[in-house]
Amino acid sequence: MSTQKSGLVVTAHPGDFVWRAGGAIALHAKKGYRMKIVCLSFGERGESQFAWKEAGATLETVKAGRKDEAERAAALLGAEIEFFDAGDYTLRLTDKHFDRMVDIYRELNPSFVLTHALADPYNFDHPNAAHFAQETRVVAQAMGHKPDARYTYAAPPVFLFEPHQPEQCNFKPQVILNIDEVWETKYKAFQILAAQKHLWAYYERVALNRGMQGGRNTGIPMTYGEAYERLFPQGLSELA
Repeated sequence: MSTQKSGLVVTAHPGDFVWRAGGAIALHAKKGYRMKIVCLSFGERGESQFAWKEAGATLETVKAGRKDEAERAAALLGAEIEFFDAGDYTLRLTDKHFDRMVDIYRELNPSFVLTHALADPYNFDHPNAAHFAQETRVVAQAMGHKPDARYTYAAPPVFLFEPHQPEQCNFKPQVILNIDEVWETKYKAFQILAAQKHLWAYYERVALNRGMQGGRNTGIPMTYGEAYERLFPQGLSELA
């Protein structure tokens, strides 16, 4: 059994894992973690504005283009990626998807999970993806689900990454991750996402704002940051 640490990212659309968690993915991959992204859709309907403006665009060509972008972005960040092709706007997850996600949890046994915020009145695919990530995480620890004597899975901590409009999503930035050492990699991943190039500058500003906030709260200089909300309490033996 591998002793390599791992991290799991459950994302509704290709852009989400880049804008919101690209720094965490690249940072942990650099530290030797096996990073796996489960991308529930190709973002082919509502997350591909520029792709649909191209002459002759069809659902098939847009999906193929977004898949290519996501694969190249994941590789650049140092992660593997698996697609569920569950559609978007709206996301339609099936029992087959559910069963596969449970298997991924058990196979990977991740040290942590990154996924969407619990609420998003602008995009229901996002909280649906978060609910899916949480429910399958719980089922994966049920001993009676596909009983196996080699069962080693332990339910990991979950970190919710920052939504596009956090104040409308009741998002509380409890954790700010310093991503200075991988910022250039994250920004190069932005540039792969040609179908959403209108968001490059926006998410650079978000990273700068969180970096400023992180530096002020820690007293340690930080230029670029990513914000996360913990879903479960953290157990500590002392507070310092």
